[in-house]
Amino acid sequence: MSVQFCYGKEQLTAYLKGDIDHHTAAEMRMELDGELEHTMPFLVILDFGEVGFMDSSGIGLILGRARLLSGWGGKLLIASPSEQVRKILKLSGLERMIKNERKS
Repeated sequence: MSVQFCYGKEQLTAYLKGDIDHHTAAEMRMELDGELEHTMPFLVILDFGEVGFMDSSGIGLILGRARLLSGWGGKLLIASPSEQVRKILKLSGLERMIKNERKS
């Protein structure tokens, strides 16, 4: 499990790597919250491109960060979810947060 950050103008992209379950979600939550509270970006993109598995702990991770961002008017989007992650997002009603990606 790891999180890498890429900064843009009023935007933060967090690249998540590894499985997200109840063991790893707490570590990711602490890492993300520290960075979000420090930078207070308007837009946060959670990139799930290298997440192979996610359980309901991942839903809590997403919802908690969305709630944190709403405190200063920020917005959260999800990028590059695998089919397994996309299925979980659809079942939870969070599918609307998936960033539409252009195909070139």
